[in-house]
Amino acid sequence: QVELLESGGGSVQVGETLRLSCTVSGVSSYTCGMGWYRQPAGKERQWLSGISPTGIASYIDSVKGRFTISQDKAKNILNLEMNNLRLEDTGMYYCKLHAGSRCATEYWGQGTQVTVSS
Repeated sequence: QVELLESGGGSVQVGETLRLSCTVSGVSSYTCGMGWYRQPAGKERQWLSGISPTGIASYIDSVKGRFTISQDKAKNILNLEMNNLRLEDTGMYYCKLHAGSRCATEYWGQGTQVTVSS
């Protein structure tokens, strides 16, 4: 059974740093990509960053240069380093794993809350 568990969220002030982690269990190999999403209260979930099986990272423009995604396959952990946090970074953060045939199966974690205040 595949499970994803996010951690590392919290309350910080503008300009500070948080490091989120997503611990994956039930997966023996990573042949598809993973990603981080954010969902502000009352709004739709939005893709922030993804990493391919070969380690190629991509980001939405609003987090480029501030967020860094990384994956430790040996430890089954996906990380998101978030620097210079802004008020608009507030939201629930989720990690997602693609798996299965044609990477069509999606697994989500339960989310971790990030609150940025001034």
